[in-house]
Amino acid sequence: MELGGYVEALRRSLATAAAAGGEPAQETARLLADTMEPAIRLALIDAMSALAAEVTAALDGDVVDIRVRGGEPEVVVVLAVHEAPEDQPPEGAPDEPADAGAIARISLRLPDPLKTRAEAAAAAEGGSLNAWLVRAVADAVARPRTVPPPGRGPRRYSGFARS
Repeated sequence: MELGGYVEALRRSLATAAAAGGEPAQETARLLADTMEPAIRLALIDAMSALAAEVTAALDGDVVDIRVRGGEPEVVVVLAVHEAPEDQPPEGAPDEPADAGAIARISLRLPDPLKTRAEAAAAAEGGSLNAWLVRAVADAVARPRTVPPPGRGPRRYSGFARS
């Protein structure tokens, strides 16, 4: 969203108000407008963020976010993933016993290229991204760990030292 038009409208309003005061008032208004521009932009972004928070609170799980990219705010809407009822596993989820526990919701942040690759892999298997991720995590935790944890190996020392 381009804020330049809004900032310029405030600048014109200030110049119009200062016109009645003569040349010194107009010069003061111009200087004020120049120095206040960053504060005005920040106040507009804060107002937009507050509005986004109010809209998010009124929605059913969807999130409206304001992100600043290149100095300009950007409105981002993240739609909620509405999960299947607890008595039904997610589409394509591996079969697990009924006592495996309730379904938990998490927020996973992926770099865009990785997300695109995961979506393509899920689509290639004919399933949803959520089901693909559930299978990937289930497979990862089912495999025994073959790499020893860092810092643990055959050269471990125990005891104490004096200095």
